[in-house]
Amino acid sequence: MYQSSFHTLLDALKARGVDPQAIERAAKEAESTGRSIRGVLINDRIVTEAQLTEASADVYGFTSVDLAGYPIDEAAMAKIPLSLVLRHRVLGLAIEGNEIVVGITDPGDVLALDDVRAATGLSVRPVVVARSELRKIMDRLQREENDLADIASTLRTEQPQNSNLAAVNDDAPIVRYVNSLIEQGIASRASDLHLEPGENEMRVRYRIDGVLHEVDTVPQGVQAALISRLKIMSNVDITERRVPQNGRITVQIGERSVDLRTATLPTVWGEKVVLRVLDTGGISLELKNLGFTNENYDRFATAFRKPHGMVLVTGPTGSGKSTTLYATLAEISKPTVNIITVEDPVEYRLPGVNQVQVNHKAGLTFAAVLPAILRSDPDIVLIGEVRDRVTAQLAVEAALTGHLVLTTLHTNDAPSAVTRLTEMGIEPFLVGSSVDCVLAQRLARRLCDWCKKENAPTEAELAAARWPAELPKPGSLWQPVGCRSCANTGYRGRIALHEVMPVSAEIERLAVTGASDAELHAQAVSEGMLDLRIDGLMKAADGQTSIREVLRVAI
Repeated sequence: MYQSSFHTLLDALKARGVDPQAIERAAKEAESTGRSIRGVLINDRIVTEAQLTEASADVYGFTSVDLAGYPIDEAAMAKIPLSLVLRHRVLGLAIEGNEIVVGITDPGDVLALDDVRAATGLSVRPVVVARSELRKIMDRLQREENDLADIASTLRTEQPQNSNLAAVNDDAPIVRYVNSLIEQGIASRASDLHLEPGENEMRVRYRIDGVLHEVDTVPQGVQAALISRLKIMSNVDITERRVPQNGRITVQIGERSVDLRTATLPTVWGEKVVLRVLDTGGISLELKNLGFTNENYDRFATAFRKPHGMVLVTGPTGSGKSTTLYATLAEISKPTVNIITVEDPVEYRLPGVNQVQVNHKAGLTFAAVLPAILRSDPDIVLIGEVRDRVTAQLAVEAALTGHLVLTTLHTNDAPSAVTRLTEMGIEPFLVGSSVDCVLAQRLARRLCDWCKKENAPTEAELAAARWPAELPKPGSLWQPVGCRSCANTGYRGRIALHEVMPVSAEIERLAVTGASDAELHAQAVSEGMLDLRIDGLMKAADGQTSIREVLRVAI
């Protein structure tokens, strides 16, 4: 507590029934000895730490919280960098909408609250906590922060002899290293964790906001043990190193469970492992929060609110197709409809939705399970991906027989989805009459709101970006800078770029006549479709992303 405000604090203590004479003696002792009033009050047992915490809260009109037994949200805790926690004695306790609840020992420290606001990008609601309780948590966080480096150092000097780790101790360095690697990856908002073997060492990288960052290297002698440990956790065959394998890991992070999808791939230097983080805690299942413009949202919503027909979401791997489909299901799911999904694998569990996991070993493929789904009286069917002619044919038939079908397809843009289905062997007239809407999307990194820099664009810059004539020239554009809030990358989070093509009567006619992608694209644009690049440039002009990012993901 700042020394200059201790008189107000003393008044608050008196109001709480603390002996005024004892307070006055403590104040005089603090003034004569140079000790803090807080230390005198507690050490002389004039007040308890709980009383002092409550009085501090009264002074600033805040509430106080007892951290002992308080259900701290790990996601909120991870939002504030450890350096800020230690510097300002603050702690993230909960996230409520766009607000983070922060425990603080000195409610008068305005600089601390400003730093938390900048680091998290959220509004801050402070509550006052006891210093001793906060110190316990800070000590634990410091130990955990040093854990990964210490364990990695131990691994370099104590390389495990038992490469299959079938009966390894939970305290073994390799186990603690894997656990720390996963926990730190999740805390860093990584979507994927890559473990890549090389000639002399294994490289560990996290994909954050779509870009890979190297976080560690592991000596070659540890590689086999590390891969075996991950295979055991994923419940796959640890003796098979010649073919790719897929598995799943569930880890407990605080009070929540996080699933990870494991994929192994044999390379010339050993097996590469990628862990895909399937954490719904960081996923928004509100369609309107996924970057849709009002116009694009209305065009897409018109299609998925129909009782039947096919809605396609296209884009490369990692472009957010699954998130968009799940958010769409969340919007249309209600007790009066029967929704069944078939996925490979099921990435997120959705309440009120019947989800089927493909199992190739058991013969439960997309083609095998779809007829059974259609006999289960569904209103809405979600097919994880259309990969072959048989699955495409069944999806088209379902859309034509009174079902709403949501699915994904790998194409570069929305118009090429129509020709892709015909190339799979679907009759063009069936494609035209079954598909209602195609949504193509990409993910661009979102500029950090705390450090992005505004500049007036030059004509040369607009020409290099191929700024379209139909868009008004922006008065300003924003560039990434880098600060502590975004780990000096200039970006924090991602935003989707969309291209929505409703299948009109004219587009259906073109599909039936076997029109090219270019002809379909031209017709869709004439009907109001904004292609991916233009949608991205509009978002760049709005300060949400940079032109460089738009051109990186949308040619």
